[in-house]
Order: sequence, then structure tokens, then C-alpha cells
Amino acid sequence: MANPLTISIDAMGGDSGPEIVVPGSALALERKPHLRFHMFGEEERVVPVLEKHPRLKEVTQFHHCDVSISMDDKPSQALRRGRWKSSMWRAVEAVKHDEASVCVSAGNTGALMAMSKFCLRTLPGIERPAMAAIWPTLRGESIVLDVGANVGAGSDQLVEFALMGGAMARALFDLDRPLVGLLNIGVEEIKGQEIVREAGRILREVDLPRMHYHGFVEGDDLGAGTVDVVVTEGFAGNIALKTAEGTAKQISAYLRAAMNRTLLARIGYLFAYQAFDFLREKMDPRNANGAVLLGLNGVVIKSHGGTDEEGFAAAVEMGHDMAANGLLDKIGRDQKVFASRGDEAQATPAEGSSGVS
Repeated sequence: MANPLTISIDAMGGDSGPEIVVPGSALALERKPHLRFHMFGEEERVVPVLEKHPRLKEVTQFHHCDVSISMDDKPSQALRRGRWKSSMWRAVEAVKHDEASVCVSAGNTGALMAMSKFCLRTLPGIERPAMAAIWPTLRGESIVLDVGANVGAGSDQLVEFALMGGAMARALFDLDRPLVGLLNIGVEEIKGQEIVREAGRILREVDLPRMHYHGFVEGDDLGAGTVDVVVTEGFAGNIALKTAEGTAKQISAYLRAAMNRTLLARIGYLFAYQAFDFLREKMDPRNANGAVLLGLNGVVIKSHGGTDEEGFAAAVEMGHDMAANGLLDKIGRDQKVFASRGDEAQATPAEGSSGVS
């Protein structure tokens, strides 16, 4: 049996709170019986739901919290009102105090990022945390970051995102040297913003041993799975994510309408229902629910606020995989290698230079 791994849960997060979070945690426990939980929330709402899942209750320590962060609280408001005492803060704090290996919350994204950064701080060498999402592709799955934690980023931050995304790909996909690309408006080196071109130059010159820099990728490469990790800043990444989610819903609606259009179409569906079930499963956003807040001194998973039990279970399982496969250690090692190679590059005169000023 695997060693126990403890997850801290913000039971009040999301659109439905404990009514989804608790059954989702129970579902994750069915799949990974070695999990243990700290659960934080309002006793009168959480405990009645927890009582319906006796197996989960056996392995859960519940902690009452008087304050819950709402989905429309601004990050500054959430910090003022919820620091030290809200279910979200205390779930994050459990990771800080080594009482849990992972925190999972479906709550307010801005508040979770602010509290996590304030409570856990960032890893050495990391200026900004990033939000990394799993992206279904024709080749399987890839990682896209940042998908909304930062609006705008410099070339140094894009390089940091690349390092963290590469470490996450090794932890999640068991890859020795994941393929990393920078999202751009073209694959040619002369295209795009200066900060993107500069980040590409840095990644090419450093040539890290545990990550292969592919170059620039375009929007259609996201679904094609051209690389294992796609790096961008949060504004473009969030638009890409929401566009992909909307397109998936649009295609599903088109298919439902087409299948119900005529009697012959409905009969045809009966013969092809297995193929349509496979398509529905591939397009189901719940399977990829959960974004990792990378760069923090602890593992924090953001679940979609409107997800269901299956989706929240997927977020818990993602957190388990990140902790079990040593995500933070991998990021730390990559940062050290990058720093040492960067120093070597600065000490080596550029081609065509005498090295004398």
C-alpha cells in the first residue's frame, strides 16, 4: 500500500461549497485509498454532508472556520477579512505547517492566489507564481501556463514559467526531457513581442538538460499537442483557455442538435453511440479540472468553481500526483541548474567578441 498523503481541503470553495467538495473528496478517496484529509469550513454546512460519507469521515480531521471567502470577493478584501481564520486561508496554512502536502480549493481564484502567495511565499528564484492547466490534445495532454495568475509578464518571468512547466510535465507525465514552446503569433524568430523573442533567446542559449526548448508555437499547436508545455503570459493564456472551453461546449451543442434533427439521425446515433461516448469523454472538461499554482513554497490546486463531484475528485488526484512525484524538488533543481548555466553564459564572451572592454 502507498504511504498516506494528506490533502487540505477548503470545503467552502466553489459555487456549491461542501455539497460538491465533500462528495468529490470521497470519490478521490475511493480511487486513492491511502489519502488522508484536513477539511476546513462551516460546521453546520460541512458536517451533515460529511456524515453521509463514513469512509471519508474516518480519514478526515474537520476544522470549523467562522469565515468563508465568497466568489466575488476582491483579493484585498479576502486577505483583510479572511487572513488567519477563513477556510481558504487555513487550508493553505496547513501546507505551510507541514500538516498537509497539498491544498485544494474551488474558491475565488484571485483570493486563493493572494492568500497562497502571502502565506507560503514563492520558491527561491521565482518572482511570480503561475497558474498551470492541463490541456487535452491530439497526442494526449499538455500543460499550458500561465492561464490567468498574471496579466503581463517580462522575458524573465516567461523563462521561469518554462522551467516550472517543464518540472510539472516531468512530475505529471513522467517525461525525462519535456518539449517546451513559447506561444507566439508565428513560429519565425523575428515575429512577436520583444519579451517573447528575448525569452526564446535565453532558453535556446541555456539549453537545460531536463528540458528541450522547441521554439515558438501558435494557437493551433495547443490542440495538436506539438509540445508538452506551452508558455505564455496570463492574459493570453486565460483567453485561450476560455476560448477552448467555449468551443468544446459549442461543438457538443452542434452534435446534440444534429443527432436530434431527424429520425434517420437518431437511428444513426444508435449505431455510433460508442464513438460519440468516446468523443464526449475526450471533450469533458472535468477530466482536466484543476490548475496548479506553480512557484509557491507548497502545492496548491485550484479547482474550477462550477465543477461537479467528478471534477473536484480530478483536482484532488492532480494534487496527489504533484506531491507524490516531488514537484517542488524538481522546480528547485531546475532553478539551480538554470542559475549556474546563466552564470556560465554571462562569463563566456559572445561570438566575435574579444572579451576585453
